[in-house]
Amino acid sequence: MASAIEEFAAPGRGFAREDLIGRERPLVIRGLARDWPLVRARLADAEFVARLAAFDSGTPVDALVMPPDEDGVIGYNANFDGFNYERHRVSIGKGLQRLLDLARHERVPGIAMQSAVIAKCLPGFLAEHTLPFLDAGVEPRIWIGNRVTTPAHFDEYHNIACVLHGRRRFTLFAPEQVGNLYIGPLEFAPTGAAIGMARLDRPDDPRWPRLKAALAAAQVAELDAGDAIYIPPMWWHHVESLEKLNALVNYWWKFVRSDGYAPPTALGCLMHDILAFKSLPPAEKRAWRTLLDHYVFGADDPAEHIPRERRGMLGALTPEQVARLRETIRRYV
Repeated sequence: MASAIEEFAAPGRGFAREDLIGRERPLVIRGLARDWPLVRARLADAEFVARLAAFDSGTPVDALVMPPDEDGVIGYNANFDGFNYERHRVSIGKGLQRLLDLARHERVPGIAMQSAVIAKCLPGFLAEHTLPFLDAGVEPRIWIGNRVTTPAHFDEYHNIACVLHGRRRFTLFAPEQVGNLYIGPLEFAPTGAAIGMARLDRPDDPRWPRLKAALAAAQVAELDAGDAIYIPPMWWHHVESLEKLNALVNYWWKFVRSDGYAPPTALGCLMHDILAFKSLPPAEKRAWRTLLDHYVFGADDPAEHIPRERRGMLGALTPEQVARLRETIRRYV
């Protein structure tokens, strides 16, 4: 049985960046964006479209269009040799108008304008729609569409998502549920991130017998306009847009380490590890797992017995050391 996602509760004060430091679990933050003008006005769809389109710079953004038979669920085509949508490039204004036209009908294509950088496509929007507690370098993106579902996927980044218009349901799974979610290919994914192939609304599908275990461990929240959710890195999230017109703004970031180093994406490392370790004999796999646990994933400091100035990559890294290590890694690959 899925459980509700924990909600932020601190009477007498608002949400702050410090509430995220060290946090490892998701959190719903009701009303975080309630004072944004486009939220506060509680606009009907037509007026919302007019107000948001007024910020449109004309910059084309990615738009996915799915046939009505796909139920708005982003995924693979029937032959598994492509995806179930066509990709177009449109301005936010044109996309919004198309969504508004379709809202008069019931059986319509699924449309999703995905991950558009707001500073480029809606620059004036940022003057009054911000999260001041985030660093200025965190770049907000907007997601607009009708009743579209993005299947379970993960991001390497911390993520705050704010519902701007409509409603969304978030179903989250802890990282250890990966084996129960039937994830598709890492390097052949509809929107760049590997996604779950099982439909959450079809738990009795015999192709996915472990899905029920994932659903029993799931955490769920439904968000209205102005509500927000914090999703920690590596948590799988399945996102359903519930209205005929929905919009969401999200912020991705990585916390900088105490030595000033900002870790890069690690997905390439995962793929390299698959190449390096997957075909090894069992004994060698066990040996490498031990080394990875010792040097990377273990709680103990593997270099505490080494003089601080000789710890190399096991200690605090300067930008110069990072550059040298990158060059060394390239020689090994």
